[in-house]
Amino acid sequence: MATLTGTRAASTFPAFQAVGAGICCAAYGSYDFAVNPTIADIVELCKLPAGAVVLGGFVRIEDIDTNANETLDIDIGYAANGAVAADPDAFGNFGVRTGDAVTDVLPEGGTLLNLHGTLKDGFVTLTKDTIVTATVVAAAATFAAGTISVVVWYVNP
Repeated sequence: MATLTGTRAASTFPAFQAVGAGICCAAYGSYDFAVNPTIADIVELCKLPAGAVVLGGFVRIEDIDTNANETLDIDIGYAANGAVAADPDAFGNFGVRTGDAVTDVLPEGGTLLNLHGTLKDGFVTLTKDTIVTATVVAAAATFAAGTISVVVWYVNP
């Protein structure tokens, strides 16, 4: 297990704080997999500011498992922030990702999914700066280098 940190989740990267209430903001980040991630690897993707109310977002994963019987499984959630415990699949427990092309939706292959998870019950409010994470549940059967990207939409009331 390793913790891998993308640029926009680094400790030196500030969490964006809008001036004024109710402005829809986006936190985003990505990580380039050069080697097959292993089970329990945590990828830190971006940072949400204290007070963020998460409205939704999406995750995009290139086809990094090229096997005919894919095994890649990555969940999206957040790290512990001192006020709440880590919830590695808060925004999505998506199961195995095939990365197969879908005509007229994602013809070049890969995965594009809306964040859901706990958001199905309402918005998620975070009282402290919080890192959005991707947690590897299962590695790729046949790895090919690729990128995972996330966009999280939020407001600060």
